[in-house]
Amino acid sequence: MRRNKGFSAINIGGLALGLAICLLILQYVSDELSYDRYNVHADRIYRINNEVKFGGNHLDLAVAPAPTGPAVQRELPGVEQYCRLQWHGSFLIRKGDGNLRESRVAWADSTLFAVFSLPLVQGDPQTALVAPHSLVISETMARKYFNRTDIVGQTLSVNDTEIYRLTAVMKDMPAQSHFRFDFFVSMSGNEDSRNSNWLSENYSTYILLRPQTSASALVPELDQLSDRYIGPELQAIIHENLAEFKKSGAFIRNSLTPLTDIYLHSNKIGELDANGSIETVFIFSAVAIFILVIACVNFMNLSTARSANRAKEVGVRKVLGSQRKSLIAQFLAESFLVSSIALILALVAALLLLPYFNQLAGKQLSWRVLFRPAMLGFLCLLIPGVSLLAGSYPAFYLSAFQPIDVLKGRLAKGFRASRLRNVLVVFQFAISVVLIIGTLVIYNQLHYIRTRDLGFNREQVLVIKGAEALNGRNHAFQNELTQMSGVQTLTMTGFLPVDGLRSNDAFFTSPAMDQQTAISMQKWSVDEQYLSTLGLELTQGRNFSKDFPSDSSGLIINEAAAKFLGGGQLLGKQLYELNGIGPNAGVTISHIVGIVRNFNFNSLREVISPLALRLSENSSRIAVRFQKADLNGLLSRIESAWHSLAPGQPFEYQFLDDQFNNAYQAERKTGQLFISFAVLALFIACLGLFGLAAYAAEQRTREIGIRKVLGASVRNLAGLLSKDFFRLVMLSVLFAFPLAWWLMNKWLQNFAYRLPIGWWVFAAAGLGALLVALLTVSALAIRAALANPTQSLRTE
Repeated sequence: MRRNKGFSAINIGGLALGLAICLLILQYVSDELSYDRYNVHADRIYRINNEVKFGGNHLDLAVAPAPTGPAVQRELPGVEQYCRLQWHGSFLIRKGDGNLRESRVAWADSTLFAVFSLPLVQGDPQTALVAPHSLVISETMARKYFNRTDIVGQTLSVNDTEIYRLTAVMKDMPAQSHFRFDFFVSMSGNEDSRNSNWLSENYSTYILLRPQTSASALVPELDQLSDRYIGPELQAIIHENLAEFKKSGAFIRNSLTPLTDIYLHSNKIGELDANGSIETVFIFSAVAIFILVIACVNFMNLSTARSANRAKEVGVRKVLGSQRKSLIAQFLAESFLVSSIALILALVAALLLLPYFNQLAGKQLSWRVLFRPAMLGFLCLLIPGVSLLAGSYPAFYLSAFQPIDVLKGRLAKGFRASRLRNVLVVFQFAISVVLIIGTLVIYNQLHYIRTRDLGFNREQVLVIKGAEALNGRNHAFQNELTQMSGVQTLTMTGFLPVDGLRSNDAFFTSPAMDQQTAISMQKWSVDEQYLSTLGLELTQGRNFSKDFPSDSSGLIINEAAAKFLGGGQLLGKQLYELNGIGPNAGVTISHIVGIVRNFNFNSLREVISPLALRLSENSSRIAVRFQKADLNGLLSRIESAWHSLAPGQPFEYQFLDDQFNNAYQAERKTGQLFISFAVLALFIACLGLFGLAAYAAEQRTREIGIRKVLGASVRNLAGLLSKDFFRLVMLSVLFAFPLAWWLMNKWLQNFAYRLPIGWWVFAAAGLGALLVALLTVSALAIRAALANPTQSLRTE
């Protein structure tokens, strides 16, 4: 190692880099797989899901009706306990002379602590969420508002209108949870949680099964229970019994998702938080294995590249009586030493790279994970494993030399003699090309998302949050804003195309209100400026107007709804909506005044569904379309107007395009990781190629000298040494193309709106890999071609 410092540095550095990347990805995968496993009864907790097909809409929901939880606990013997959660919305909590907004707030049943393992620092878990206006907060929030945690019995002023009594303080929820809240409000204060409507799914409902209870056997019982309650409600609304409802192709089904599967295996409507993806875990696990194998392959190649220098050593040892098993043991011991050094360097590199990796992956992984007993045990197994994997081929290859061949100089077999090394080079570059193609496809799709015409204009729109804090002075604030220079138009609404909270209502085209005339679509409350502020385009009819008093019952529908209604002349058509269930239920009659061009109000992973805009007051947020000039000055004036009308209330805003981009943050981080892994994999593969080029040049030193004496030019010699590598890399590209197309085409299936994988992606990845490989090999080839031939021929 001392005699060949550069070679040793490349050999150990390549293996260390591969091990470091493997360790980082292993931490990422371990973190992803650990979600919700902190719960003591994690293996017995399930979430109830609803799948609904009705009125032209197919909804896969992560929520269930309000009465589902109490009913299953009451009527199904296999259910030990239930707990419902629901987003509460943000809190304005009084602190000093002002308010602070808290958004991680949820309604929770009093059984929360019986189902989930959420340790309390103070308070009684059985009674903490029983009484209305009871509030459980996290340790961090307790210190934020009281600078201590012994606060049971204290109160908090919420929204300047309500007083909540603090009944418990819980430890901060683990980061590895599919939902994370800092405040839990007693469900007994939520009047809607006691409704008996089985056709309104709004609650994340979890059940704790009794030991030995089968979840799969429970699903039919759950369907039978819900059918008993749903049937009468269907009869009251659409005048059909359950059998007729199902016969038409419509259905309402239940399913159960294990708690530990929610984060990685569930992407339904109404998830409590953004979930991960098991496909990403599989992909990154494969990448970690591939990079580790590539690094080990490099070690093998670089070791055999130096075999000619050690051939005489092996020959002399054999002549002096060394057995082959002793030589194998020697070379494996050397491999173990190098692997151990590489592993130590890998640990140091992983610790240094961890902050950057966390930034790329959006994680908060700690260096302490590397020194947990399980990880240390894995590393203890990894050292001999990598040593055996990386050192086995050189050990068996070097120890197999015949002394007579070595000592007579007949060892050189040439580059083409080793099929195994050729296969390894093809494997290395095939994986590198797959990663490059994956990077290009992900980048291309994300660029398409950012630049696609969504049907609305998200640029230069400021969204002011929490406008309810204006406390009835919304219109005064709106008037002040309209008079400011730089403000083009504004709208007050709680519904924006970048939000994830949605609900569907049933409309009917006939007063008979049967299933044949039903359409399920979303209903948004907007004002007259909504279309102009968001840049929505009418294809038929007109916008809402104060000049038409009848617009209070008017609807503007999108093209998806118009298509479902049969198209044609729909202006003036009446739609009927049932308000409530039972004999006292009323009917709202609306009429269509306009049709708006389709716009993506859901993720681009979903197709555009039917939507209705209704003229109605909703002042929870204010969207302002502004001119680019003097944005900072405009923000300052808007904030001053806010504080004059809502003193002590926080002024919070966000730009609409930022909100849109945040919806695809997971894909963006995946793309960044892919780029990093692709570059590193290509770099490590090039180290292996460098080793093979060195081996080839070393084995053909005399051939090069003879060719040069006979008149071969440097270009001819460089081409001679490079063409074999070119063929191998070209072969790896051909193997990589179909694999990359299959993997990335599968990834793109997650998007309803996507770009096809263009031929240029494969061409760019292939040419890029070939160019990098040729540059790597050519440097060595040219150096070998420029060498003085007398140095290689003087011993002949």
